[in-house]
Amino acid sequence: MDSSPPIRVMLVDDHKMVRRGLGVFLEAKPGLELVAEAKDGEEALIKCEQAKPDIILMDLVMPKMDGVTATRAIRDRHPEVQIIALTSFGEKELVKDALQAGAISYLLKNVSANDLAEAIQAAYAGRPTLAPEATQALIQAATQGPEPGHDLTPREREVLALVVEGLSNPEIAERLYISRATAKAHVSQILSKLGVSNRAEAVALAFRHKLVE
Repeated sequence: MDSSPPIRVMLVDDHKMVRRGLGVFLEAKPGLELVAEAKDGEEALIKCEQAKPDIILMDLVMPKMDGVTATRAIRDRHPEVQIIALTSFGEKELVKDALQAGAISYLLKNVSANDLAEAIQAAYAGRPTLAPEATQALIQAATQGPEPGHDLTPREREVLALVVEGLSNPEIAERLYISRATAKAHVSQILSKLGVSNRAEAVALAFRHKLVE
């Protein structure tokens, strides 16, 4: 008989029914113990301090503070706590952001109960688990190369936002208190970095890749 203490698990999800379902699963699974629940990232930081979990099942898309931000904050303060991203979304940016923030594993909410239990035990032992969708997203991100606009400077992003607004070079110069020649140089550099030939293409690409707010 295994006499080791149970793995202490905390749930973070903004949907009460999801927390309830996961809670029932954890309470029924030998070797696992539900020690806390939180409905958003802000509450997760507080509950983590209080409950001292070993593992956190972290939703990523939540109000107030999202799961990526909460993961980064918790891992900074409590590097001994392992975090499993458990979400409905498998987009490559979300996968990459969650893992860079410190999540050891990335699972989708359609994971089976047995696979989730194995992922929790693996995370406790320091071993990662990735959903097939997450693995595919990482492969795509690695093979596609950097996103357009990754090398834009903060000033160039500022100028690009004004281009998207429809401002001309003289209007950009006036708005940013720079010379017209400087504004023109910024726009030319932006077009070059984005690999486009005109302002219309730059605006379309900016929207498509969410380069501006």
